[in-house]
Amino acid sequence: MAGTQAIDRAAQLLVRVVESARPLGVGELADDSALPKSTTSRLISALERQGLLQREGDRGPVRPGPVLLRFAQRTEPDVTLIDLADEALDALAAESGETINLAVPTPLGVDQLSQRESRHFIGSTNWVGKRVPYHLTANGKVFLAWGAAPSDHCTPEDLDGIRARGYATAIDELEVGLTALAAPVFGADDKPVAALSISGPTIRLTRSRIEQLAPALVHHALALSRKLGHQDDKRGAA
Repeated sequence: MAGTQAIDRAAQLLVRVVESARPLGVGELADDSALPKSTTSRLISALERQGLLQREGDRGPVRPGPVLLRFAQRTEPDVTLIDLADEALDALAAESGETINLAVPTPLGVDQLSQRESRHFIGSTNWVGKRVPYHLTANGKVFLAWGAAPSDHCTPEDLDGIRARGYATAIDELEVGLTALAAPVFGADDKPVAALSISGPTIRLTRSRIEQLAPALVHHALALSRKLGHQDDKRGAA
């Protein structure tokens, strides 16, 4: 009986978060569900471990997790985030010739959901299904800069610079010889739900090449954001 009751309570919390137009605090969820705050926190932690919910920082508000974001949609009930991103991934692959990835934040790092391969013989690896750290990757830095993950490893100045440019870079950080740039994909609540990235060998993705590709990357990330209900037209590569 206790197990069934716990499942019911966890399900109620999950529904409340998913149906909310904004992230909700643990105290707010506890009040809404008439549960002790400690019980609510434990249930949220269990859902977070399964990727169904995630907190913004260690003690921040709660929003849908990466498992649910895989099925993020605007109006089409059978369309997933991966489906909505297909056009952007294809366009960026054609324009850049490099590896293109769609990623989402998780409590343990960045998960790669979908990829387009480089047309070059020397390219990037297959990242789909792999988890990478936030602070060493371009898409991870995007989530740090826009508050989707704790930013302990980056300075406020670095994060300010990423937000001002509209994209992040990682040059020889995750691995020597690998460079990437990434831009945020926003949902209707102005929160980053995913990131689009371009990656390839550092010898090809020079700083000048990054500057050439960045506007297209930001453009396609914004186009995907609009499909998810985002309406801010002011973001872009500087």
